Amino acid sequence: MGEYNKETITQWVRTLGADAMEDAEFLDTLAKAIWEDAEAAEEFACYMETGNFLCRKNVDGYTVVDVMVWQIDHFKAEMDRGKYAMRENGSKMVLRAFDTFMKMKKQPDKYKGLMQSETGTDYPDKY
Repeated sequence: MGEYNKETITQWVRTLGADAMEDAEFLDTLAKAIWEDAEAAEEFACYMETGNFLCRKNVDGYTVVDVMVWQIDHFKAEMDRGKYAMRENGSKMVLRAFDTFMKMKKQPDKYKGLMQSETGTDYPDKY
C-alpha cells in the first residue's frame, strides 16, 4: 500500500463524504477516529487504494466487513422499500460501517449485543 497519514485519511473520508452527502462534523470526527488508530487507518487505506478490506482489525472477532453486513441485514426492510440511503450509496455504507466499527472499539459489549440481537431477520430463528 502507498503512504497514508492524517491528511490523506482526512481527504479520503471527505471524498467519500461528499458522495455520501455527510456533514462536515461527522466526517471530521470519523477521520480523526480512523487516523488515531493505526490498524483502522491501514484498513481504511487498503479499502481506498484497492476497494478491498484487510479484515485484520477486529473487535472481539468482528471486522468492519461484519459491521457492514450487519448494517445491511439490520436495515433490509427499509432498503427493500427504498427508504434507506445506503442502498445505492456505497460511500455512505463504507463510512457508516467504519463509524460503527470505531464506536464498537470503544463500547464492544454494546455493539456486539446489537449485532447479535438486532439482525433485521426476515424469518424466525434465523440465528
